[in-house]
Amino acid sequence: MLAFGHLTATASHRAAERTRAAADATPAVSVEGVSKCFRLPHQRYSTLKERALHPFASRTYDELRALEEVSFEVAQGEFFGIVGRNGSGKSTLLKCLAGIYGNDSGEVRVHGRLSPFIELGVGFNTDLTARDNVLINAIMLGLTRKQARERFDEIVDFAELGDFMDLKLKNYSSGMSVRLGFAVAVQADADVLLVDEVLAVGDAAFQQKCFDQFDRMKEEGRTILFVTHDMTAVRRFCDRAMLIEKGRVVNIGDPEDISREYGEINFGDIAHGERDDADLAPVRVLDAWCEDSAGERLVSQAQGERCRACMEVEFEAAVEDPSFAITFRNDVRHTIFVARSDRTGPSGRFAAAERAVIGFGFDNWLAPSRYTLTPSVATGAAGPASAAVARREDIGQLVVQASHWSGGVADLPVELEVRRT
Repeated sequence: MLAFGHLTATASHRAAERTRAAADATPAVSVEGVSKCFRLPHQRYSTLKERALHPFASRTYDELRALEEVSFEVAQGEFFGIVGRNGSGKSTLLKCLAGIYGNDSGEVRVHGRLSPFIELGVGFNTDLTARDNVLINAIMLGLTRKQARERFDEIVDFAELGDFMDLKLKNYSSGMSVRLGFAVAVQADADVLLVDEVLAVGDAAFQQKCFDQFDRMKEEGRTILFVTHDMTAVRRFCDRAMLIEKGRVVNIGDPEDISREYGEINFGDIAHGERDDADLAPVRVLDAWCEDSAGERLVSQAQGERCRACMEVEFEAAVEDPSFAITFRNDVRHTIFVARSDRTGPSGRFAAAERAVIGFGFDNWLAPSRYTLTPSVATGAAGPASAAVARREDIGQLVVQASHWSGGVADLPVELEVRRT
């Protein structure tokens, strides 16, 4: 087992410097007291005949308050994350910013040209070829005809769909359509970008291209509002982040702090039902991530490279020889790999108020996929059946990339030997 002291994320320092540099400038986005309510009627009419037959039917409705008094500012050139559970109001907020929804109260001010990446491929005509759709969609995003033609090859290269450009879009898979939509959308010459979960689909290689594109946008000084459930992406890209729950702002601050708070709202700080005395757990899990051999946090990694899975913990009381573990699960929630400390011997004694980062080093031969990391801590008897006193579900993530895949859950290196008889 590898154990080492508390780490300070250099990305957070760089983010803070960018935020301070932009603090004196006019905000790129300013939202003051925005509220949005939807009416959900109890009686729905699907035809004019139904309305004519029941003119006096009840017209009562329920109210769904999607946003309540939401206020925040985003500085020019800032990468601002918006996180929250499903139904918390994230997408509604972005649609209010984009002008798709009108807010019931409050004010939204955007300085500069805005481009929403809310639903990739909106405006695509499935009966036209991909070539025609690229040109039409690029013009819809504000490019001139000349600019659309000049950037056509760049769009096709990014989407990696050169052999399919003369195919009608109705024959495209959903993944191909998303690739094409994102490739067109990033060509918009906008100052402010609204991005809503566009990286939730697509294969690992394409997601990495999207991450690289975000890096380039940050270097260009564009302002980006990024809605996501991916806390690893929030920690990597965002200068600040905002957590909303039930339409209200819970907190705005450092991405590391917002990621932890998001995890606590989703899963609870201590796994419920694991032990009767879980509320008295002597240790808390703060974070989990993967890093390379140089200590840099990873979003994705090529297969076969050295990897270290890490978890940060804080002890509420003195603990003797706790057992640490990090569970890797794939997209379909199968447990693929568990790194455990109790196989390597005693972990030592930890004092109250002490923090530690526990690392598990391994050569990464996991199959290409997206993996989530669930760190846990157990005390008492060691072994697979030991009860966790602290666990945080899916708070870390790693995308593994490879040019080939054997079909198994791991692609362990092998040596071929052929014996002819």
